[in-house]
Amino acid sequence: MISKFRVDEAVAVPEFGVACQRLIPWTGQDQEPPMGLMACFLQPAGSSDPDCHDQDEVMIILSGHGAVDLPGETADVAPRDLVVLPGNSEHVVHNRGDAPLVWVSLYWPLRELKGEVPS
Repeated sequence: MISKFRVDEAVAVPEFGVACQRLIPWTGQDQEPPMGLMACFLQPAGSSDPDCHDQDEVMIILSGHGAVDLPGETADVAPRDLVVLPGNSEHVVHNRGDAPLVWVSLYWPLRELKGEVPS
């Protein structure tokens, strides 16, 4: 069965200082997946809250222009950029454009390990 979802800020909720739409897992999913996926929407001149988690994360920039800060480094981001954030690295996303900055984040494992050793 095909499950189809639209990236839509209208159904996003505030998380991490941005509007987030959880895409994976979704309501009614049979099994819990090994990863999570969410769309994020950041308004012009906005910045996310600092975030740090033990999951690795990949951001795919859909629209807008901005920057991602890690300790000691900053990377400018634009549509079609793919940004890899290693786990346990505090990061902040900034919108430096005049339109919303929209990206999709894929992270794994689905839940933070919080000191657990992966099996």
